[in-house]
Amino acid sequence: MANVLASIEGSLRWIPSWFVSLMVLFLAGLVALVLHRYLFSFAQRAVAEKGLFWRSLISRTKWPTRMVFIIIGLTLGTRIAPLGFGQAGFVRQLLLVCFIVTIAWIAQSALHIWSIIYMRRFKLEAEDNLLARKHATQSKILLRVADILILIIAISAVLMTIEEVRQYGVSLLASAGAAGIIVGLALQPVLKNLLAGIQLAITQPIRIDDALIVEGEWGNVEEITSTYVVLRIWDMRRLIVPLSYFIEQPFQNWTREGSALLGTVIIFLDYRAPLDAIRGKVEEIAKASPLWNGEVAHVQVTDLKADSMEIRILVSANNSGKAFDLRCEVREKLIDFLQREHAYALPVRRLEQSGTQGLSQLPSAG
Repeated sequence: MANVLASIEGSLRWIPSWFVSLMVLFLAGLVALVLHRYLFSFAQRAVAEKGLFWRSLISRTKWPTRMVFIIIGLTLGTRIAPLGFGQAGFVRQLLLVCFIVTIAWIAQSALHIWSIIYMRRFKLEAEDNLLARKHATQSKILLRVADILILIIAISAVLMTIEEVRQYGVSLLASAGAAGIIVGLALQPVLKNLLAGIQLAITQPIRIDDALIVEGEWGNVEEITSTYVVLRIWDMRRLIVPLSYFIEQPFQNWTREGSALLGTVIIFLDYRAPLDAIRGKVEEIAKASPLWNGEVAHVQVTDLKADSMEIRILVSANNSGKAFDLRCEVREKLIDFLQREHAYALPVRRLEQSGTQGLSQLPSAG
């Protein structure tokens, strides 16, 4: 037997070593693909009766796990192939980098699958969507933070596998040393917003679809990224605000504890205005409107001016958009009612003259 192997080895000496190495690596990769195919099919059957998360995880990680098998197969192949010391070291270094990137890929895929499945339990389209907005905000912010952390760890691990730049990987991962200080100073705004995002996810002063007033602009929170918030202004403009703003600056949140709001209508009327008739008309307008939620419809005199009185009307709606439309509807219909039936209630300017002052300026009768 030894003589046979020796003769075979002697007959193959004319083949270049690089060709033999390629063939060995090719066969190792092929065996890894076949093994992955059978094990992947077995895993799919094993989780067929499991939860949606495991089924989705197996399905979505088909390509990453295939890469892992190929990397392991090629790594074993380098131990058999007749590669030189430098060639084997280079190939193993490359495979190690690919392995780290693939593991990060699998981790991100698992997080995104978990986030999608978790958010299926909540409906942002519901009218009372406070709980859904709370969990959507937490999930999106924490998912972006986790993506950044996975990326940082993966880059650090890749750098640490290269001897020439290993110290930079250690500095990036541990935030120590001169390189870590320089990177920390350069990335201070990014890190500041990253930490603000974690704090927002925990304390939740804002949530997805919250109605806010920021910098004098009213709008809804459309998107929360790892560094900024996109506010959709009522006229379809977009206001981009850094995350740290909501930790350091005051702002108004109209839907902090619930989406229902009170809409305010201010109108100035003459002192002769019939308040009872106005109260009845406001209740009539509110009850006839599909925007009213059936809770609040109040009319109050809140101030007295020299020539008019201030009337404040409060009406409630289920969200900020409906509250705004309801306020406009109440204004329009109440003014129409007063013009038609109580025109004297609208404010007027009065001039009074005492005695006969100014009569000489009137034209004579004859």
